[in-house]
Amino acid sequence: MASGKLSPRQKMINLMYLIFIAMIAMQMSKEVLSAFGYMNEKLTDNNLTATVKNTATLENLATKASEQPEKYKPLYDTASKVNELSKNFNDYLESKKTFFLEGQEDVKDYEAMDKTGIVDEHFFEGDLYTSAGEEFLNHINGYRDEIIRLIGENSPLAANIKKRFDTSDQETEDGKQAWLKNRYEGFPLISTVTNLTSMQTDIKTTQFEIYNSLLGGQLESDVSMSNYKTILIPEKSAFFQGENFKGKVVLGRYDASLKPSEVVVNGNNITTIEDGGAILDFPAGAVGERDVKGKFVFMENGKPVEIEINSSYAVIPKPNSAVISADKMNVVYRGIANPMTISIPGIPDNLVTANGNGLRRGSGSGKYIMTPASGKEVTISVTGTLPNGQKVSTSQNFRIKDIPSPVGTIRKQDGYVKMPKTSLENSTVGAALPDFDFDLTLNTTGFTIKVPGQSAVVVSGSRMNGQARKAISKAKRGDVVTIFDIKSSLSGNSSYKIKNASAVSIEIQ
Repeated sequence: MASGKLSPRQKMINLMYLIFIAMIAMQMSKEVLSAFGYMNEKLTDNNLTATVKNTATLENLATKASEQPEKYKPLYDTASKVNELSKNFNDYLESKKTFFLEGQEDVKDYEAMDKTGIVDEHFFEGDLYTSAGEEFLNHINGYRDEIIRLIGENSPLAANIKKRFDTSDQETEDGKQAWLKNRYEGFPLISTVTNLTSMQTDIKTTQFEIYNSLLGGQLESDVSMSNYKTILIPEKSAFFQGENFKGKVVLGRYDASLKPSEVVVNGNNITTIEDGGAILDFPAGAVGERDVKGKFVFMENGKPVEIEINSSYAVIPKPNSAVISADKMNVVYRGIANPMTISIPGIPDNLVTANGNGLRRGSGSGKYIMTPASGKEVTISVTGTLPNGQKVSTSQNFRIKDIPSPVGTIRKQDGYVKMPKTSLENSTVGAALPDFDFDLTLNTTGFTIKVPGQSAVVVSGSRMNGQARKAISKAKRGDVVTIFDIKSSLSGNSSYKIKNASAVSIEIQ
């Protein structure tokens, strides 16, 4: 304004000018207050959305921790501690906002929130802080330091978090000023409320970054090439000499923390898991191709995910065992079922066929039964189909022999036997094949007994009849009773004619 003596008119003009400037300033102040209020509304809405997203991420991490505890449990524990710290700090800030707005009739009348006294009195006492002011700083610093301790000083997030919750002295035109005074002293109420809401946004952002860092770090570890190894997958499990090897080499990831909830192989539950793989240990089985079928079951997002196991392997004879055959001992016996094992190494049993007069398949892989009929020889022909479709064939001749003559027995003793005549009267006459490789049962159908001085008696069955007992009763001590012409039949094949058994002699005692 101009100095010197002013006319009344000039004084009026100057007064009106001052009033005009004050009105403009007042109008700008109201606009600024409203702008803070609208910003606070927007930040509050964003915080609600961020809370929902962070909660969903934490719940997802909890699910993964229950499904794969070795991999995700440590990450979930860290995220849970971050969530607890963040919730406590956020609730504290919310309580401060509630306290500051307690006297406001309309919490959306932002133009009425221009007072500074309530914040200044709560945080400041002259140049010092009140206990509430000290508590406020301690909450900020404590949250920041605990979060840094959890994620580590070397975390790429550490620098931003320190800056986000920095409470160090601030540079001003008049030199350094304490952070709390620089940000809160003398500011209108609505700016303080907005400032606190903004700090809540920083909390949500910190949670989001840490959760993503934990999951992203695990994902990066999962896909790291250091976790991969080469795996050779042959086109088949065995190759014949002269064939080309066919297969492929792939990369597979070995992860000790990856454990399935269930592994089933060939109907059996597998419980030994190493480096994410199920350890198999079971009998290889008979020669031929064997299937390996089953499933891996993993829990993903609370639902079971099954991965099929469908493979096979070949069982071949041990290479360190010799094959020795007696050329003159290729024999099968007429009248009985001769068990045989027929296979071609490296070819599955279902691709092997065997033919011969009297030959049929038995129970089990490569098992056959030969029941020869008439003749002196039988030829067995075997044909196998290689994986490439080529046929291989071989044949073998076997001599056909009759079952050898049995030996006669009395009370299961053969040759020359001593016993009292009373024992002989009640004894059973039998026939046996003591040196025969087959376990056959012979049923005695009849025999002839000759007591010295008496006529020979023909008996049916295996036990003495009345006439035979009468003849035995007349035998004297030292007499030798002869049982001969012992006839028998083969159990299970009564049509086959067994030769008569050799005689047995009994000395009466």
